[in-house]
Amino acid sequence: MGFVAKALVLFILEAVIITTHFTQDLADEAATLAFASVFAKTLIAGQVIYLHGDLGAGKTTFVRGVLHALGYVGKVKSPTYNLVEHYALAHFQVVHFDLYRFNDEEEWEEAGFRDYFNAQSVCFIEWPEKAQHILPTPDIDIFINMQNESRMLKLNAESPSALTSIRQLSRLTINSY
Repeated sequence: MGFVAKALVLFILEAVIITTHFTQDLADEAATLAFASVFAKTLIAGQVIYLHGDLGAGKTTFVRGVLHALGYVGKVKSPTYNLVEHYALAHFQVVHFDLYRFNDEEEWEEAGFRDYFNAQSVCFIEWPEKAQHILPTPDIDIFINMQNESRMLKLNAESPSALTSIRQLSRLTINSY
């Protein structure tokens, strides 16, 4: 294989790797909020985003950063006790679920939570493993792992819309984060 062919293969492989996964070290809460504001620019209505991480990892902080970047000016609270908070924004609705205390799949149906998953919403779900049998498949899986005082954030694209978001995120973070 010639030099040009090898370079093309490497370019394609690099593009595939970059567009399906994205990793970012977050030094503190300010870095989490800053990264979330960049991530907000890549969202596409209809996306479902799973948030994974231990208690205190920064999942709600991340959603707060997204919401503020999208123009929401109010207080963003964790939906731990009522399971869901929704925010009507200019381009779409953001729905934030926290399923840490979720126990009953019937509660999901009775509360009408399934209706939030539509083409006009972006849904963030903390603790998705608590309802894995009834949730829609995610477009993006976000893992936030604590590492002493910092966090390691990893995004996995699980759909074509997520690939678009992660490609855009890769370009945006080069210039703005």
